[in-house]
Amino acid sequence: MFSNYLIGLREGLEASLVVCILIAYLVKTDRRDALKPIWAGIAVALALAFGFGCALEFGSQELTFQAQEALGGSLSILAVGLVTWMVFWMRRTARHLKSELHGRLDAALAMGTGALVATAFLAVGREGLETALFVWASVHAASDGTPRPLLGVALGLLTAVLLGWLFYRGALRINLAKFFTWTGGMLVVVAAGVLAYGFHDLQEADFLPGLTDKAFDISGTIPPDSWYGTLLKGVFNFQPDPTTLQVTVWLLHLIPTLALFLAPTRTTSPTPVRDKA
Repeated sequence: MFSNYLIGLREGLEASLVVCILIAYLVKTDRRDALKPIWAGIAVALALAFGFGCALEFGSQELTFQAQEALGGSLSILAVGLVTWMVFWMRRTARHLKSELHGRLDAALAMGTGALVATAFLAVGREGLETALFVWASVHAASDGTPRPLLGVALGLLTAVLLGWLFYRGALRINLAKFFTWTGGMLVVVAAGVLAYGFHDLQEADFLPGLTDKAFDISGTIPPDSWYGTLLKGVFNFQPDPTTLQVTVWLLHLIPTLALFLAPTRTTSPTPVRDKA
């Protein structure tokens, strides 16, 4: 549940910050007439993300077991790729996100209503589609027969909305660069588990060999239905009897990705971001 909460919080906060920056800029520059197109673009983006998530969930239920596993595995790998790119992108741009969005908004204001709608839609839509895909993959990877994974995502999104509102009101200040670095690092760990689960799905779909080739089996020590087994699965997508391919993929993704992500960046301005959205 914690890993799903983290995903909802991280992805939701990015979208919330984007919305807050756009709205605050229009209010401060006395362009309240442009708020309706912005909200329209945001609404369309959220509807698209929700529809995409529903299509993944309900559309996959009509497939055969083998097709479901193949689809789930493929989308899990795609989701990990997108999220890995996203955490590196946010690490590079967190300090300049506000000025970048202001530049886009200035250009859209000069072009008219349609450009405003498109700007808001593109700014929020990318986050929404990435969130829907990764949430779907992660919830399925951490599924334990209960609604807890989905509840974790919902709580994370609600927390993100609350934090976004507090940013907008000026009631909360945080070093965004450090926040996205720490949460990004944890998300890399979660993504490695989702990736391993995706490859296991492809093995179950007979797309990849080695389903019976277990790297180890500690089910007797850590039963998957125990409270600590459930906790490990919910936080790290831990499996007590992974295949050799799963462990290999997990290590090959986690170690180099985390090392690159946590490596010091070259920057000329170490001053933390403490802007009010």
